[in-house]
Amino acid sequence: MKIYLSNAEMRAADEATISGGTPSEELMARAGRAIAREVALAAVSRGAKSVLFVCGTGNNGGDGYVAARLLGGSGLHIMVYGLTGRLSADCEREKARYDGEYSSDISADIIVDCIFGTGLCREVTGEHARIIERINASGAYVISADIPSGLNGDNGKIMGVAVRANLTVAIACPKLGHVLGDGIDLCGERLDRDIGIKAEEYAVTSPEDGDISAFFPERKRNSHKGTYGSCQIVAGDCYVGAAALSVSSALLSGCGYVSAAVGERLKYALVAAYPQVIYSDGINFSASATAIGMGCGCNKTTYEKVCNLIEGYGGKLIIDADGINSLAAYGKEVLKGAKCKIVITPHVREFSRISGCTEEEILSDPAGRAKAFAAEYGVVVHLKNCVTLTTDGRKVSLVTRGSSALARAGSGDILSGLVAGYAARGLDVFDAAVCAQFVLGRAAEIAGKECGEYCTTSHDIIKNIKDVVKSLT
Repeated sequence: MKIYLSNAEMRAADEATISGGTPSEELMARAGRAIAREVALAAVSRGAKSVLFVCGTGNNGGDGYVAARLLGGSGLHIMVYGLTGRLSADCEREKARYDGEYSSDISADIIVDCIFGTGLCREVTGEHARIIERINASGAYVISADIPSGLNGDNGKIMGVAVRANLTVAIACPKLGHVLGDGIDLCGERLDRDIGIKAEEYAVTSPEDGDISAFFPERKRNSHKGTYGSCQIVAGDCYVGAAALSVSSALLSGCGYVSAAVGERLKYALVAAYPQVIYSDGINFSASATAIGMGCGCNKTTYEKVCNLIEGYGGKLIIDADGINSLAAYGKEVLKGAKCKIVITPHVREFSRISGCTEEEILSDPAGRAKAFAAEYGVVVHLKNCVTLTTDGRKVSLVTRGSSALARAGSGDILSGLVAGYAARGLDVFDAAVCAQFVLGRAAEIAGKECGEYCTTSHDIIKNIKDVVKSLT
């Protein structure tokens, strides 16, 4: 399990480490060594001869001066482009220790970006913006120290302009900005390097393969279909494919029964492809888990179905798509009186509708906005984006697996079927959502490599789910 820190959490961890007896000078020395090592390795692998450190005036710049000094006798042509202004105490000390060459040009085989750290909270303008633009236009291999300069460490927003790195050496712990927003694209490859700063308090974790494997225990031979629960898909015929995708993924979840509460026209469209599914006209309130909203249309009928489940169902309820939109349109307060355990699975625009926040507000603080909604309405929020966030109002999990192959209609329908199936066989709704997103993300990665991310279809993703699960078990 990885942890991801906010800017405030990183500052607190840094201060606690210094207060605990590790001087800031020593931490900067460790950070500089970590950066220098990765620069040296990159130079060898790329046959690079020259390295330019672009150093700002804060501690990120100080890390750069340390690394430049350490590489002074390495056989590489080391230069520093030093930005002017008031220097932090640590940066001033390390700049004074550096006695190597300075450059007035942004040009080298490797450029090391040490301009800003994670604490950037203002738009990048003036000289700093021009330098970043020159780095991006240089054609050099770019390594960013801790985080690409110009990227917000809390949400991955570009603060006017930001460095596009080939490699980011994250110091101590990865930050939220590394994976949220544009961070997932601007960081390039990311290496996390421990320098002895331990975060005692953190709100966000991210699962890895071993964590997800725990959700797939060895199945008992002495078991039957009732052992693994029943999953129900309540879908509409506004988009016939939505029901088909949800049903097909639910069948791969390992639950014992999959049923579909759909209209007559949709039933006959599905039954030839999925004869193993139980079809019904009405909702079964005894199912272990139910997913509703896919292809239903945003209307009063959908809202009434959702409300009936919220108020009278005792299982686990996954509300997706038009289930969420109908709550936004006709009244979300019904969530507060729920009898069942609920997870809502909105993308950012759907979450904007139901939360009343603008998309900009959500993207500026996705964890905070999702936590607030989850806590107020007593639900789990599974906020879908390039990196998906799940929260019950207290804990937060980020799933970073996936690719642009998921950026197409139908991905959410596949997810809903998986979440419902995993919840049916025993996972709570929080874990079911995290597990389903992880499996879906890995399946999309495989499909994207096989087919190319432009040409991947929902069918390509679904057919790889079994291989992902096999690898996890």
